[in-house]
Amino acid sequence: MAAAVPAPVITVVGVGADGWEGLAPAAREALLAAEAVIGAPRQLALLPAEAAAARVAWPSPLLPAVPGLLAEHAGRRICVLASGDPMFFGIGRALADTVGPDRLRVLPHPSSVSYACARLGWPAEDTEVVSLVGRPLDTLTAALSDGRRLLVLSADAATPGQVAALLTARGYGAGRMRVLEQLGGARERITDGVAESWRHPPGDALNIVAVECAGPRAQLVPGLPDDAYAHDGQLTKRHVRAATLAALAPAPGELLWDVGGGSGSIAIEWLRAHRSCRAVCVERDPVRAGRIAGNAAALGVPRLHVATGPAPAALAGLPAPDAVFVGGGLTAPGLLQACWDALPPGGRLVANTVTLESEALLTEWYRRHGGDLVRLAVAHAVPVGGFTGWRQAMPVTQWSAVKDTRTVERETP
Repeated sequence: MAAAVPAPVITVVGVGADGWEGLAPAAREALLAAEAVIGAPRQLALLPAEAAAARVAWPSPLLPAVPGLLAEHAGRRICVLASGDPMFFGIGRALADTVGPDRLRVLPHPSSVSYACARLGWPAEDTEVVSLVGRPLDTLTAALSDGRRLLVLSADAATPGQVAALLTARGYGAGRMRVLEQLGGARERITDGVAESWRHPPGDALNIVAVECAGPRAQLVPGLPDDAYAHDGQLTKRHVRAATLAALAPAPGELLWDVGGGSGSIAIEWLRAHRSCRAVCVERDPVRAGRIAGNAAALGVPRLHVATGPAPAALAGLPAPDAVFVGGGLTAPGLLQACWDALPPGGRLVANTVTLESEALLTEWYRRHGGDLVRLAVAHAVPVGGFTGWRQAMPVTQWSAVKDTRTVERETP
């Protein structure tokens, strides 16, 4: 039986604003030997006449077209052109996901971030990078904090003006901005200014924005002030929220279901824990659902998905969670069971309540599955005549448990 012929390797070549002249010999050789070169029209135009391969422009939208376009040219020597480093917010990731990393030969070029740090004198390891290519502008908000240095990957020539407007709206208008265009090329240019007085017209589409934040300091840990959220009273208050996030224990890449979202505070602070965290907020009230989306955008996590509808029916079809928080509707028939069933082994469930009826339900689940059952009581100092006294908030009962399918439910005593 004949051995299977291995699929040909796809070469991915990073190219900069300096074009053909800036490519290393190995990259030039790969492009000259290719039978098909795939890239953006701007990148394909950088190739010299002696590169005789068929030139194939990416359609828009790009990502859905990757599998089909590669299949169309299967069996040919394919080169894919990318901007700078293909594996840094580039096409390399989509190609690796499509054909597997073993079929890729990646020849990177210095990225725009490398060039920008070199021009600015900023240590790359201390500089946060935020991409706005195919992402909402509000994504930038989560990275803002006084004294922080940011590099923003622009979607197009309009991005710097949009960044200036967002900085001003979020209280960072005094921050310095520099727009670095065509880095490494003959038409390299740097435009300098301050966000709140940014009046520069759009320049080159190939740009990166350097931001030196001047404004409020940002809080990194859970427990944002209550006034950070728009709400109608349905809000997990600050101290209880911090304890709840600690019990949920977010980790990079994990997905949370926030059931009975209210203002979305638990899901939002879960997402703020790490840029790769994911969350779905389930809320039956359309007005509250809209408010949740607004809070998510204002706090820099517009990637929050809001599912509008009653639980447990609205849970059908959602991707399996790593953790579930139930903040409302605990007594809805089948809700807690549906959330528990959706969790994989090792998944966490946390539920909060202030009512006796729901507390009885959580006590029963604690008896059956173990975990931790705690009561959270918070009091605030308030004026009492000419003195000061304590005002007690309603105590919150919280049950948290880790699902372990090896553990049999406890027997009724």
